[in-house]
Amino acid sequence: MKKIIMLLFVIIAFSSCKDEKDCCVNPSKNVSLKFTHNWDGSNISSSDFNNFKFTTKNGESVSVSRLRYVISNIRLINGNEIFTFSNYNLIDIEEEKGFNLTLPEKIFPGSYQLKFTFGFTDEDNKDGVYQDLNSASFNVPGMLGGGYHYMQFDGKYKDTNNADANFNYHVIRAVNRSDPNNLIFEDTSFEVDLGTLSFINDSEITIKANIAEWFKNPNTWNLNELNTVLMPNFDAQILMSANGKSVFSLGEVTQ
Repeated sequence: MKKIIMLLFVIIAFSSCKDEKDCCVNPSKNVSLKFTHNWDGSNISSSDFNNFKFTTKNGESVSVSRLRYVISNIRLINGNEIFTFSNYNLIDIEEEKGFNLTLPEKIFPGSYQLKFTFGFTDEDNKDGVYQDLNSASFNVPGMLGGGYHYMQFDGKYKDTNNADANFNYHVIRAVNRSDPNNLIFEDTSFEVDLGTLSFINDSEITIKANIAEWFKNPNTWNLNELNTVLMPNFDAQILMSANGKSVFSLGEVTQ
């Protein structure tokens, strides 16, 4: 009987030491994201707004008055484990909001894929359900199918007469309104995959958004032809979605 008791004691002690060793050798880590914005490498902040400081690939001089966008389903993936930073996040450069996100739970050291969706997938693009976006006037009118904007990007450009002209580069789910009673939609959100990252310590991941890409890759954007009333323009929305896929890239990872 004493031998059995001693054996149980050894097993319990060994298990306790093992758990303690795992905890101490591989403690869980905090992970945060930081979004930064640039125009072909030159940093952009709200102090740069309303000045003709930028030039598109097509040669138009541009000033920015508003730039805000939504990303959703922001997550780290390790095999079957998925850790979600946020279901969605509104980033507003003018108001300097939404630049930083912290994972609500700690993760163990290891390799994780970092992914998010620009805008909302059709499944998540539910009309009127996100109260903060409603308050921010981020809704899409019912005549265009409802739901939410993916991005509101407004400003001015110098037209062919060197006069100031407005642009409203608004990105939404593409809608074909050829028959107003039978709207045809195409989900123009897209997934951003920033690759696999290895975490050893607490980490901050910088995600860079190059705003110039919206006007150049793969489609060279001509603001003299496509400037306003772009939301109901099905073809323009398809072009925007294609250009957006090169906007985001992985920046510095500090640990």
